[in-house]
Amino acid sequence: MVTIENKRGLKYFLFGSLYFSEGLMIAITTVATSLYLREQAISIPLTTLIIGIVNIPWMLKFVWGPVIDYFIRFGRKTFIILGGMLSVSCMFLVSFVDPSVSLLPFTALLFLSHVGIGFIDVSTDAWAIDVSTEKDRGKINGSMFAGQYGAWAIGAALFPFIGSQYEYQTVYLLNALMILLILLFPFIVTETSKYNLKQKIASLVLTEFKKKTVLLVAVFSPLVFMNEGIMSFLMPIYMRDGLGLGDVQIGFIAMILPVFLAVGSLVGGAVTDKIGRKSTLYVFIGLNIVCTASLIVADSWWKLSVIYGTIGFLMGGHSTASCALFMDVTNPRIGATQYGIFTGIANVGLNGGGMVTGSLVVALGFARTFLYAAWVFGPALLVLYFIQIKKQKEMDKTQTSI
Repeated sequence: MVTIENKRGLKYFLFGSLYFSEGLMIAITTVATSLYLREQAISIPLTTLIIGIVNIPWMLKFVWGPVIDYFIRFGRKTFIILGGMLSVSCMFLVSFVDPSVSLLPFTALLFLSHVGIGFIDVSTDAWAIDVSTEKDRGKINGSMFAGQYGAWAIGAALFPFIGSQYEYQTVYLLNALMILLILLFPFIVTETSKYNLKQKIASLVLTEFKKKTVLLVAVFSPLVFMNEGIMSFLMPIYMRDGLGLGDVQIGFIAMILPVFLAVGSLVGGAVTDKIGRKSTLYVFIGLNIVCTASLIVADSWWKLSVIYGTIGFLMGGHSTASCALFMDVTNPRIGATQYGIFTGIANVGLNGGGMVTGSLVVALGFARTFLYAAWVFGPALLVLYFIQIKKQKEMDKTQTSI
């Protein structure tokens, strides 16, 4: 067995690899499934709606979190394995379903596969909170997001190519196999549980969310991720229907975003540990507003590639800083629940923004939708201004006294 308590490299590898499985699911949903459904003549609004529905489990982290915290004596790793097996099983089954004939079963299986990944995500986050400190949370989040976005990049390039050459059913089988292989590493890692008793989750959560800072962070979380949701859902459709690109070309251009997201995550993680959460967020979000708005001039593949890559870098930076902020204000005793609430609400913004993207495009057109995606950062910056961040020692003292 392998221990990670005092080994930073193994920490980064473990959490990065688990988030890699999440990135594969993002690529499957936002790129492969989007193209697959459009290939089957499913309308743009219905396509984005289905993608939004199968992503709903990401918004239900407040459900998975209490389950994991309540059974904390079994550790975080147990739920990673169980969630992973659920996801692998559903990915395998969905490869045999034709969405043009059986759209509901297709959607249901994808939904359940995301439930499994949701358990992996919440358990991984809680485990990371257990073994991290304020000094390395930015870097740990950077490694996690780098893994997620790296997988997204690989999937964005690989899945459309495989789908166009060997049919998209093969893509779902391949994804199941890759997630199964990722699950092998947690098996050999020793988890040291700090809490061995059942906890009164509800009372602890209520106490935490009576704090002004915690409430403001909860409001901030969906606002800061809404832009990412719109971009993730919108760009594959824009490349196909706006620029008239083919699936393989779309895949390679779509790969640009997660590649730069991964780089931005690593840079953002290091920067936020150095200069603080709010300063990092102001810089990365401010620049992203400008770049997102500039998509209105992206009328060719090369212009889109340049702007898209820059957006990815900035998005990775502020996503990492945001999640480090979530961890900073999370009580480790209810790490899965409280952090799950923050990220679950964040996914409401991300997924909610994505779900309405198709309707926005139909109503406003692509250019105005890009401008709207830039505008949504405004409320996020306003809320961020009022968030007061305590020092680690002060927070630890407060959480210990609860």
